[in-house]
Amino acid sequence: MTAGSRPAEPAHPSGLLVVAEVRWAGLATVAFLAGLAARALGGPVVLAWVLFSICYLSGGWEPALSGVRALQRKILDVDLLMVVAALVAAAIGQQLDGALLIVIFATSGALEAVATQRTRDSVRSLLSLAPEQATRLGADDREEVVDAALLAVGDLVLVRPGERVGVDGLVVEGTSEVDQATITGEPLPVTKDIGAEVFAGTLNGTGVLRVRVLRATLTRSWVGPVRASTVGPDRVVIPKLFVERVEQRYSVAMIACTLALFLVPLAFGATLQATLLRAMTFMIVASPCAVVLATMPPLLSAIANAGRHGVLVKSAVVMERMAQTTTICFDKTGTLTEGTPRVAEVRLVGGDGMDEPTLLSLAAGAERPSEHPLARAIVAAAAEAGLVVPPAQAFLAIPGRGVEALVMGRSVQVSRPAVLGACAVGEMVAALESSGHTAVVVTVDGKAAGVLGLTDRLREGAGDSVAALAALTGRVPVLLTGDNARAARLLAAATGISDVRAALLPEDKMAAVHELQGDGAIVTVIGDGVNDAPALAAADIGVAMGRSGSDLAMSSADAVIIRDDLATLPALIGLSAHAKRVVVQNLVFAVTAITVLVAIDLLGKLPLPIGVAGHEGSTVIVGLNGLRLLSARAWRRAAGI
Repeated sequence: MTAGSRPAEPAHPSGLLVVAEVRWAGLATVAFLAGLAARALGGPVVLAWVLFSICYLSGGWEPALSGVRALQRKILDVDLLMVVAALVAAAIGQQLDGALLIVIFATSGALEAVATQRTRDSVRSLLSLAPEQATRLGADDREEVVDAALLAVGDLVLVRPGERVGVDGLVVEGTSEVDQATITGEPLPVTKDIGAEVFAGTLNGTGVLRVRVLRATLTRSWVGPVRASTVGPDRVVIPKLFVERVEQRYSVAMIACTLALFLVPLAFGATLQATLLRAMTFMIVASPCAVVLATMPPLLSAIANAGRHGVLVKSAVVMERMAQTTTICFDKTGTLTEGTPRVAEVRLVGGDGMDEPTLLSLAAGAERPSEHPLARAIVAAAAEAGLVVPPAQAFLAIPGRGVEALVMGRSVQVSRPAVLGACAVGEMVAALESSGHTAVVVTVDGKAAGVLGLTDRLREGAGDSVAALAALTGRVPVLLTGDNARAARLLAAATGISDVRAALLPEDKMAAVHELQGDGAIVTVIGDGVNDAPALAAADIGVAMGRSGSDLAMSSADAVIIRDDLATLPALIGLSAHAKRVVVQNLVFAVTAITVLVAIDLLGKLPLPIGVAGHEGSTVIVGLNGLRLLSARAWRRAAGI
């Protein structure tokens, strides 16, 4: 095993069922549905009782434990209140109502647990980027394989072809092309020679580099941002839903009123049975079942609807906050663009009878043995044009320069313009590069025959999506990219973006997000690479691309666009706004219903069956209203279709 490689790490379990809260919530739901079916089909009463009891135990023990622990900290939260309300409902014969409440709360807790677990696990993906060992060069070029963590500033490190760079440093000897998309997002490898800076975690090409260490391991270019984006379990902070932000006051008030209704009449000589019945009736009608259902079903329905249309939203909190976005930040490569180069233009020097198909065929033949992204793009262009790619002989790849080969008996060289001086093709190269293309010169038998212009393709509908997001948020999106300023400005002009911030490292993107937030913006970041993960985590909402996105980007993000369709993003924000409106409608109705029922119970006499009917009726109404967001019409409305 070489110093720049590492053994495969054991796969970590994935999937929802590895989260304990999901398993308990699933068991509670299954038991509830089975109990409901047993009751509806006229099964034995004891069977329904056992099934509902399983629902209570599996879905209620964790909220009950959480509530007890909160009580120990002198906090009365809604978790404990819901368990007490469910038990009271069961005590007066409304076991079905209590079980439904348990299922709702268990499901909500499971969603938050999944989001938290994914945040904790994401650090593993990034730490595997950089090798654990490196080859340090000592006196007389003596090689020593050491832990990368032991390297000090000033040490000299050898990086062989195909290895990952283990340090941030300066090249002191050698030339190679380094793929640093994981750090800067640039779609093409960058030539590194003496004096160039390389970053830990990037992938060396075919050359050999000697690198002088610039930064110790714990201050590498990406380590700080990683720690900011993937914090430990004790530091994970999940924002609360609106209904949860008022739970403490409501819980205290409800318990106080229930106790007062029970104790005060007893103090004045009221009978125990009548007083207990009235207090229990109050407990039922004042319990916030309808308030809970006012919030969760609309948000969960919106999440399900978004999922059917290719967007995975990780929690109800995220769905609630999407509509608050005031500023959108886009990554460039792999987000607004497809992230892979393609041949966009073929230009001929002329005068030697060479035509475009022949030039492209010869270039593809020379590049076919190469693994370089530009080579793959040239071979793919020839295949798309229906050309036969001839075999190459005497193939030679020169790091930082290009390739040479004999193709169909002719000497073919595909090189960067700077290598050739490119006198005869200088104007062609300048024109292509000024329009944002990467130019490569093809020489045949020692003479420049033509120039190929390669570029990264803009995603279909990217401009329309940018315009739609600008209309929704009131501000044109911002472009945050590690690519060069010229390429960034050209792409921004094509999509209508005016605020362009280029040549950014991961920590620079994160700093840009914090700067926008400091100005009062609610920031949503859309990205795909490991280099975007810190910004995704720092943003109020992080959205990752699903097909092209890295594991770390998707685990750091709050939502994932599964099919990389940018048109779903404005639809998602519109759906979030619709869900919030439904939540407000439900809350108004639920609070009104609770207020009326409580007033009747306090000022008059509310029979228990009528109280339960009113309470459950309001709960069903707000639940059904929230389920409207499951419809295809809701998505079309959000997307403006």
